[in-house]
Amino acid sequence: MRRCLSRLISAVAVAGALALTGCSTGGEDTPDTSSPEASSQVSTTTTTAARTAAPGEVGTSPDGVTTAVGAPAESTEEEYFQACDAARTWMAERGGDLKAQVEPYLAEIQKSDAAGPGTFGTPWSQLEPARQAAVIVAVEAAADELCG
Repeated sequence: MRRCLSRLISAVAVAGALALTGCSTGGEDTPDTSSPEASSQVSTTTTTAARTAAPGEVGTSPDGVTTAVGAPAESTEEEYFQACDAARTWMAERGGDLKAQVEPYLAEIQKSDAAGPGTFGTPWSQLEPARQAAVIVAVEAAADELCG
């Protein structure tokens, strides 16, 4: 079950790394991703293309919303799907650009601190960093319409 989530996280990380590589100004600084060692380095340096935090750190928006957690995401496939689906449903109810709904959704689950499928049945404040990171991954997947 975790294998699917790991594959999704790896795919997002590789896509983010490829997007960043495409923006570089010179070819000589582009990492060689043909070796297994280099590709594993690329996939572990970026959790998502937009929101990252250094290991052990927490990224917050100007409004104080936690938008990144520097920990590897941990959830089961079922938990991931439920969190993604809860976020997607919330975003769809509000309409508009789904990516613009990521921070408001995160603000809502952090402010209410209620237990529900969006936070694996545990209030946000009681989630370990790896579980908070998994919630954020699921919310970003919902905004990208990748819930499955």
